Amino acid sequence: MADTALPLEAGATVNRPGLLKRTFLHNLPAKIAALPMMVTVLVVFVGCTMWTIYYSFTNSKLLPTGKFIGIEQYERLFATSRWNVSVTNLIAYGAMSLVFTLVVGFILAVLVDQKIRFESAFRTIMLYPFALSFIVTGLVWQWIMNPTLGLQTTIRNLGWEGFSFDWIANPRMVLFALLIAGLWHGTGFCMVLMLAGLRGVDEEIWKAARIDGIPTWRTYVSIVIPMMRGVLVTAVVIIGSGIVRLYDLVVALTNGGPGISSEVPAKYVFNYMFSGGNIGQGLAAATMMLVTVLIIMIPWAYLEFGGKGRRT
Repeated sequence: MADTALPLEAGATVNRPGLLKRTFLHNLPAKIAALPMMVTVLVVFVGCTMWTIYYSFTNSKLLPTGKFIGIEQYERLFATSRWNVSVTNLIAYGAMSLVFTLVVGFILAVLVDQKIRFESAFRTIMLYPFALSFIVTGLVWQWIMNPTLGLQTTIRNLGWEGFSFDWIANPRMVLFALLIAGLWHGTGFCMVLMLAGLRGVDEEIWKAARIDGIPTWRTYVSIVIPMMRGVLVTAVVIIGSGIVRLYDLVVALTNGGPGISSEVPAKYVFNYMFSGGNIGQGLAAATMMLVTVLIIMIPWAYLEFGGKGRRT
C-alpha cells in the first residue's frame, strides 16, 4: 500500500509515516531518560491529587472508604471554628509575610547592589537562614521568645524589670511571632532573587536616568521595578506557595497555641488525618489548600505563558 504524501511548496511531497517516525525517533535517548519522571508525575502527583479529591467526598475515617456523601465534609469543614481560625490566621500571616518579604528583600537587594565591601560575606549571612529547615528556625525562635528562658528574662536580668516579650504566649501577638521567624528565614532568599533582577538591568538605563535628572527612588519605582516583572512574579509565586503549606514553623514555634490562636490549614489537615482519625475531613481541607495553590498558580501561568503569546 502506498504511503500517504503531503503536498508542500513548489510541488514537493513528504512521506507522512516517515515524518512521524523521524519525529518519534528524534532525541529518543532523552525521551527514554525522561520517561520515569513522566510516569512519576502522572502516578504520584496527578494520581494522588485525584485520589485526594475523590476521597474528600466520602465518609472515610481511619481508612479510605468508597461511600460517597457529596459535599458533607466541606459543609462540616466550614462549620468548624478551628478551620475558620486556621484560614483567618493564614490570610493574616500570608498578607503580612508577602508584603514584608518583598519590601524588605527588595530594600536589602538595593543596598547590596551599591557595590558595598564584603558583599559576598553579607549575601552569605543573609542567605544562611534559608539553608536551615523551618523546624530549626522555629526551635531557635521558640527559645528566643520563651518568656522564662529567652530574651525577656535576659533583658530583665540586666535591670529592665518591665520589659515584656511573651509573644508566643499571647494569643493577640502570636502571629507576629510567627511573622518574625518567617521573615528571618525567607527574606534572604527574596533578596537574592531581587538582586539577580537588579543586576539584569542595563547600565545604560541608569546613565540615561542620571542624565535626565530623574531621582534615584523614581528610577527604581518607575523604570527598574516594572522591568523586574518576571522576578517579582516568580518571588510572589514561591513565597505564596510557601505560605499556603506553612506547617513545620508553626509546629516548632507554637504548636498551634496558645489554644488554637496560631492554627494553620496544613496543621489542621495533618491532625485530622493522622491524629483525629478522620481521613475524609483531612482530605477535604487538603483539597481546599490545593484550590488556594491553583488560585496562585493559574494567574502566574497566564502571565508567564498565555499573556506572552497574546502580546506576540
